[in-house]
Amino acid sequence: MNETLAHVGEFGLIRRIRELLKARGAAGTGLIFGVGDDTAAMTPRPGYDILATCDAMVEGRHFVRSFMSPREIGRRAMAVNVSDIAAMGGVPRWALVSLGLHGDTPAKEVLEEYEGILDELNPLNAVVAGGNITRCDSGSFIDITLIGEVERGRMVKRSGAGHGDAILVTGYPGQAAAGLGFLLEEKAPSAPEALPLIRAYRTPTPRIPEGQAVAATGLANAMIDTSDGFLGDLAHICEESRTGAEIMEDALPVSGPLEWFAERKGVNPQDLVLGESDDYELIFTCAPMHVEALKSAVARVSDVPVSTVGWMTDEPGRFRLIRFGGGKEDLEPKGWDHFSNA
Repeated sequence: MNETLAHVGEFGLIRRIRELLKARGAAGTGLIFGVGDDTAAMTPRPGYDILATCDAMVEGRHFVRSFMSPREIGRRAMAVNVSDIAAMGGVPRWALVSLGLHGDTPAKEVLEEYEGILDELNPLNAVVAGGNITRCDSGSFIDITLIGEVERGRMVKRSGAGHGDAILVTGYPGQAAAGLGFLLEEKAPSAPEALPLIRAYRTPTPRIPEGQAVAATGLANAMIDTSDGFLGDLAHICEESRTGAEIMEDALPVSGPLEWFAERKGVNPQDLVLGESDDYELIFTCAPMHVEALKSAVARVSDVPVSTVGWMTDEPGRFRLIRFGGGKEDLEPKGWDHFSNA
C-alpha cells in the first residue's frame, strides 16, 4: 500500500524523516541539538561570521511535478539556498526545512524530497537541524532557511564594485531557462542535445568551492549568484554599488547545448545568456589587474570556466551591450520577478 500523509499522520511522517536523517545525514559540526526539540541550537566557530538565507519553492510557480522527480525537487530547493551562501564566499552548515503538503501526498514522495535535500547537504558536511510540517490545500511548498558561515573578513557583498572593475561570470548562464523551455515544449527529453540544459534546470550546481576560492583571495569587490538571470542580477550589483555596466557580446559564454537550443528557436544565443534564468552561477567583479589571479584561484578548485564579459562604468543604472561589430546598444535589465511575471 502506498501510504499517504492522511494515513501516516504528521508525527508518523516526522518519525520517518528523523530515521532518514539519522541513517543518511552527515554528522555535521557545531550542532548541539536539532530535530526533536522546539528549537535547534548551534555553536559557530570562532573567527567566523554567520550567514543566513531563506527561500521558498511553490508548486506550479517554481517547479512542476510532471517535469521533476521528488528527489530532484528536494535537491533543487536546497541548491537555491546553498547558492546564496556561495555568493557571499561562505559554506552552509545548518538547514531548517518547512514543508506545506497535501493530505493525499504519498509519504514516500516526501522522504524522496528529503533524499534530494541530503544530496546537496551531505557533500558539504551540513545538516538538517529542524523544520516544520503543515497541511496546505493549494500548491505544496518547500521553505528552507539555511545558516552558514564565512571566515571573518572574507565576506563578499554586492556593494563593493567600482568604475572600471572587470565583470566575471562562472559557467554558462541561460542554460536552465533553455532546459525549462525545452520541457515546456517537448514534455520529455527526447533530444540528447537538450540533456545538459535539462540537468541545469532540474539539478543546478551551487558554486560553493568557486565562491570560497574567490573570497579567499580578497581580490573580488562584489559577488552575486544568477538566481534571477545574468543581467537581472548584475543590475543588483550595480544598484548596490551605484555603477553601470558595459557587456561585450562576443565575450558572453555560450555552451554548445545552448547554441543548439538557440538555433532551434531561431534566436540569438547571447540573448539567452543575458535573459531570465535561474542557473546559480556566480558573477563577481574585481580590478582588471586581478582578473587572472581570480581565474587561477577558481581553476585550482574547479574545472568550471570563468569568463570576463565586461566592465563597470560610472553611469549608475545604465547598461550597454557592445555588439560584435562594435556598436553599442542600451539594455533593459530583466530578471525574474515574482509579481511582474505573474
